[in-house]
Amino acid sequence: MHWFLVIAPFNPKPVRSSLSANKHKPWIETEYQGIVMENDNTVLLNPPLFALDKDAPLHYAGEICGFRVHNGPSGSGSVQFEAVVLDRSTGEGLVRSKEPLDCESQREHSFTIQAYDCGEGPDGVNSKKSHKATVHVRVNDVNEFSPVFVERRYEASVPEGRLFDRIVRVEALDADCSPQYSQICFYDIITPNVPFAIDNDGNIKNTEPLDSKRQRVHTFWVTAFDCGKNRAQADAQVVVTVKPSCKPGWIGWTKRVEYTPGSGSIPLFPSLHLETCEETVWNIQATVELQTGHIGKGCDRDSYSDRSVRRLCGAVRGEVDLLPPPSPAANWTSALPTLPSSDSSLVFSFNGSNHVAVVPDSVVSALSGDHFTLQLWMRRGGANIQPSATQSRGNRKEEETIVCSTVKNDDSYSHYSLSVHGCRLSLFYWPDVSAARPVKFLWKLEQVCDSEWHHLSLSVQFPSVTLYVDGVTFDPALIHDNGAIPNPAPRQRMLIGACWDNITCVCTLVKFVGGYHGLLSGVTVRPGSVEPHSVVECLYACREGLDFGDLETLGSGMKVHVNPSQSVLVLEGDDIESFNRAVQQVTYRNSLRFATPGVRPLKLTTSLRCFNEESCLSLKQLEGYLVVLQPDAPQISLSGVGPHLARPAPEFEGPRGVPLFPELRIVCSLSHAVNTAAQGMEGGALMSDAVAHTLDGCEVQPLGEELNPEREELLVDMDVVRERGLDIINTTAYIAITGAESISVYEDVLRSVRYRLARGSGRFERRFRLSCSEMNGRYTSNELTLEVNFLHSLESLYHPSHLLASQQQFLHPSHHSGELSGHTLPNPHRNSVVPGAATVIIMVCVGFLVVMVILGVFRIRSIHRRGEGSRGGAKEGSNQWDDSALTIIVNPMESYESRMGISADTEGDGEEEEEEAAESPDDASDDQRIIIKKEGRDGNARRY
Repeated sequence: MHWFLVIAPFNPKPVRSSLSANKHKPWIETEYQGIVMENDNTVLLNPPLFALDKDAPLHYAGEICGFRVHNGPSGSGSVQFEAVVLDRSTGEGLVRSKEPLDCESQREHSFTIQAYDCGEGPDGVNSKKSHKATVHVRVNDVNEFSPVFVERRYEASVPEGRLFDRIVRVEALDADCSPQYSQICFYDIITPNVPFAIDNDGNIKNTEPLDSKRQRVHTFWVTAFDCGKNRAQADAQVVVTVKPSCKPGWIGWTKRVEYTPGSGSIPLFPSLHLETCEETVWNIQATVELQTGHIGKGCDRDSYSDRSVRRLCGAVRGEVDLLPPPSPAANWTSALPTLPSSDSSLVFSFNGSNHVAVVPDSVVSALSGDHFTLQLWMRRGGANIQPSATQSRGNRKEEETIVCSTVKNDDSYSHYSLSVHGCRLSLFYWPDVSAARPVKFLWKLEQVCDSEWHHLSLSVQFPSVTLYVDGVTFDPALIHDNGAIPNPAPRQRMLIGACWDNITCVCTLVKFVGGYHGLLSGVTVRPGSVEPHSVVECLYACREGLDFGDLETLGSGMKVHVNPSQSVLVLEGDDIESFNRAVQQVTYRNSLRFATPGVRPLKLTTSLRCFNEESCLSLKQLEGYLVVLQPDAPQISLSGVGPHLARPAPEFEGPRGVPLFPELRIVCSLSHAVNTAAQGMEGGALMSDAVAHTLDGCEVQPLGEELNPEREELLVDMDVVRERGLDIINTTAYIAITGAESISVYEDVLRSVRYRLARGSGRFERRFRLSCSEMNGRYTSNELTLEVNFLHSLESLYHPSHLLASQQQFLHPSHHSGELSGHTLPNPHRNSVVPGAATVIIMVCVGFLVVMVILGVFRIRSIHRRGEGSRGGAKEGSNQWDDSALTIIVNPMESYESRMGISADTEGDGEEEEEEAAESPDDASDDQRIIIKKEGRDGNARRY
């Protein structure tokens, strides 16, 4: 048997050995913390990087071939780092950065790492990966940077003589990333022998009080060190300026401020500024107060009476004075106590009980209608008495009634009452007591209870009611219906200062309730249309007060507030510089040309609010005064009337008499130039122009005895007076014409004044005095004296019947009188100088004198007929006498005493001459030589 060996080609196939199978995955820690130094790349991990595999010690399967780095949670980190295997059998690895790291750029890094084994063979087939572990790497800082100061130069200013906790703070920064090297550990002053110290925070303080006189500026250098002891690259310079000692408060305050009338507006504090001595404030408030209440009722407005001011402002006429000056025609105010007032208007006092004025029905009947304007001046409390605390804060005390009225309209009655209650003003109005329901209007006003003078103007055009307080409009705070109230009794009555107990009572005995306690003046009612707002502002707006120069120049955050009476101005702001500029623009203005001179107290109160309330400044109140100088007094000159006026007596005996001042001229020597700055003020232009051409009163007085109403009178053209709206009082002692009007109007009125005599009165002369005034009698004119001479004919004086006719009753027209609107014109000439009996005796003596003169003239004519030419030639003037119309005119320039002396001399000389003629043999028995001696105008005695 044969054996065959067949050799086939061998194709070997890999045969897996159970000993080299890769059964397990590598294992590493789940988290690693690493540190790497700045400018280095080797990361020191904790714990160290080791990868373990349970397949060890098998070759390949139990060995670690590498590590893979993946992105961290933030998506970065893997690019900058890598991991390498240091020992495949032990699985030790190393993490390192691909390039040096910069701590200042990024201080921390995070990424994940994963280990993988070598698989089942050299080609790494079937290799396995471990889980992913997180690696956190922190870059440790290296002190590579030095501190750098924020500023190279620091400046500060401090007042002298004080120690400060901090004058200035210097600051340096380090660019290193770690706190160890980035923080500044301390600062140091490298300039020796300076009175300053610096702490580790960079605060510089002085170690001793600084003296500006010894050294005004201190300059020194400081440096800084970080905690790695690196010194600053460059040192910083510190400059401290020592200021003189600072005292917080207002600087430039002038206690006395002078104002020249007509200057318009002047700044009160042109150089004033606030010094806070570096104290930081966030709010400043200054209150300027000007006290003008002492001048009159309110501010400077007492140059004219209320009636005159109404005329100047163009107010509608027709108001009815409810509290007129006591007189026979207006006696319902005679029982009320009065107080003096600087503007010549009467001030009435009410005590809240029995001081009540009952207006008569004759006056109330003219006040019907539901359209009317009620105006009054009011001051709560009596004279020099402050209102009680209960009154000023409005407790539940009863209302105080100022005016209470029920008036009759066409076919119904209306009722209203004006009352005050605490600080509230109320108007109770019932338009128709038989049908409509009452309405009550309320205003809450501080002016009602501040014990100061205020003007109230209430315009009623029902259902519309408008209230003006000192020219400012106020709307009602509440309007409500009073519900069911008994209808007032249909009886017309009006009370001032109280109201009647039961308005439904028709009884005649009235019990007063709700008495008013305070002062009232100028209470008027004008029925019909109400005053326009512009007229009310002109009437009662203040002519003087505080103002602000230019609101457009106010800085940001500044506020200005002025009260309605312009006596208080408040400034508020948060910036010192803007506030100082605003204070310097506070002005005082007075639009009156003839401002009331005197002192106005001035106060400045300041309130500061600081960030540190405990150390905030407290400034005391500053007090000063404004002095309004005496204005230039106008020189009112009366001229154009000679000292003598001689007219024949029959002209004075005519029905119109003779004008006394036909060519009167009134001239004011002051130009009254008004500052243009005042024209833009409230009410300034109207009042200033009116003052420049206005008189407010003239008076004509007979000198000596008063006018005898049976024989003489003064006549005035009443049409001119009424047309101009002037008031006139015509008595036997004087004629007073009052009212604010122009000079030309007063000239026309005074030129119409005439003097009239009764026929046969036998008067030879009368003297009158004329004077005028303006500004409520504040400035007066010269006194113009006129002597009137009456020229009588011989025939009228000779017949005794004329003497008897002069005793007959002289029909004297009724005297015209009018209200003076508060003017008080004294009459110093009330006593008669020459009694009536003496006048008759003088006239008889004068008649006897005339008879003697006539006898002498007849004797002279007889001598002429006998041809004694020599005696006729000796006469002065060589006049030929005519018997046809013999008239002797007595010299009107001679006094009564001179006439009687001449009469006595004439009679004595006549007797002597008659005796001489009897002894002369040449004289005939029926002819006598009569010598008449008379003193001529030149004082020489002449014989005829």
